[in-house]
Amino acid sequence: MSTRDIEKLPKSLDFSHHLSDIAKARAPSPLKTFYKYYGRPGLLALAGGIPHPDYFPFATLEATTLAIDTYSDTPGEPGSPSPLSWLWNLFSPPVKPRTTRITVPKYVSDPINDVNLATSLQYTMARGIVPLQEFLQDYSARFYKPGFSDFATLVHTGNTDAWSRVIYNLLNPGDSLLVEEWTYPGALSTALPVGVHAVAVPLDSMGMRPDALREILENWDETARGFKRPRLLYTVPIGQNPSGLTTAEARKRAIYEICVEFDIIIGEDDPYFILQEGEYEVPEVRVKRQKALVSKKMTEEDEIEEFIGTLEPSYLRYDYQGRVIRCDTFSKTIAPGSRVGWFTCNPLFAERFERAGEVSTQAPSGFAQSMITQLLVKTWGMGGYVRWLKGIRAEYTTRRDALIDAIVHEMDVELVRGEGILEGAMVFQGTVKDDEKGRMVEKSRKKIRVSFVPPTSGMFVWLRVDFTGLLPPIRAPDEEEKDANHETRFWIKLAESGLLILPGWVFRGEKDHPPSNPNVYGHYRVSFSDSTSENMTKASKIFAKVLKEYCHQ
Repeated sequence: MSTRDIEKLPKSLDFSHHLSDIAKARAPSPLKTFYKYYGRPGLLALAGGIPHPDYFPFATLEATTLAIDTYSDTPGEPGSPSPLSWLWNLFSPPVKPRTTRITVPKYVSDPINDVNLATSLQYTMARGIVPLQEFLQDYSARFYKPGFSDFATLVHTGNTDAWSRVIYNLLNPGDSLLVEEWTYPGALSTALPVGVHAVAVPLDSMGMRPDALREILENWDETARGFKRPRLLYTVPIGQNPSGLTTAEARKRAIYEICVEFDIIIGEDDPYFILQEGEYEVPEVRVKRQKALVSKKMTEEDEIEEFIGTLEPSYLRYDYQGRVIRCDTFSKTIAPGSRVGWFTCNPLFAERFERAGEVSTQAPSGFAQSMITQLLVKTWGMGGYVRWLKGIRAEYTTRRDALIDAIVHEMDVELVRGEGILEGAMVFQGTVKDDEKGRMVEKSRKKIRVSFVPPTSGMFVWLRVDFTGLLPPIRAPDEEEKDANHETRFWIKLAESGLLILPGWVFRGEKDHPPSNPNVYGHYRVSFSDSTSENMTKASKIFAKVLKEYCHQ
């Protein structure tokens, strides 16, 4: 998106009425207001109690980084290092990966525009170092193409910090928050202790349901509910955590227009944006597709635009008012321990988030900012970073495929067209296999027990286990009431058998109102992000074995 194109867009509306009491009361940090003068030629700066950079014990900061094309940009291609390659390297000479050495010096001739330790390790503004600011502004403009002209970007220390700032700056105790009926529990852990009420919106195969959202808002009864109608919506639209669902354009536009109508701010938490793996294909189809691939030469700029074109757009693309607060992070593309991410939002909210950062986390660690900026801005550039992202996406696609292949192998599975809330989706339905001696399982027992929609994005497969036909569990004397259900009992059996996955109750949008009866349907989040293919096969065997034993006890 060019500067001229951006200038043609409308400016954001004034959303100051959405600010919390804390946000309205917070003034700029009196110490931070003086930092805008630092760096001016000829200025004699004797105002701040800042350490002299000569006394920083780091002369340089150096790292050896992997090449941008370390991983193939085609899923399933051989040559990608094994997740356990470090173990094999202990017993055999390792194949030395291609690397690049990057160095951040302490002093440079242009301390504003060049990465240097004297600046990045010093007390500084909460908006981060200038080269990183500029890179993020360009990235958001290119990848998200916001529908309003005056969008701003601001660094934060990861999306947990970002969401905390959103809650504290937009909501007061007693306010309410719209969430997906299955949602990321960390978001609720931030909001609930503040006295914010969660209101769950049902999902279907395409994400949050606009009809359900409208019904909640149109029929809101403040007296019956005991609190005001929500003003903020929290969503993970790509690779939704935990369900793996992805919200496409038509659905996003519909939800956005409802939020316009009811004046709701959208908090878009999108850590899996780059991990849009596409539709799952069975192994035979994948092999044919790979053989049919034809490489084509493109300019770097064309490669960037082609990659962006493969991604489901952000809510920002449809935001012509500035009511979307997008939270991004380098956790899934660089490293979670870097604790660096950024907001893209209207300038009013960005300014309030910056003020909050000044008196809490301040800017992300100078070490992390230095390394990431030197890597992305000074070494790789946008084109190099996109090539790295393509490789990362392909790797997670291969992992996704490996987990689904393993599940399908361990059960008798058929692919059916979804019905009801899964209408429009292709659903895998599985029954337990014949026993190990080849004896047929009684037809009455060949009940569909497991179903799931293969995720097109993210890091998780969301399994539903059907417990219908089983007697309700009887609560044991030493068992908590909340644990006396099939969902929890089956999860415990899995853990005791050597497989740890996460049960559905962890992800309930409303803790006291499960989306389904846990004695009828159990839900389980299975991650494919950090395990080996061999371990995913073992995990699927354990799951199938324990399921058979549990349902036939």
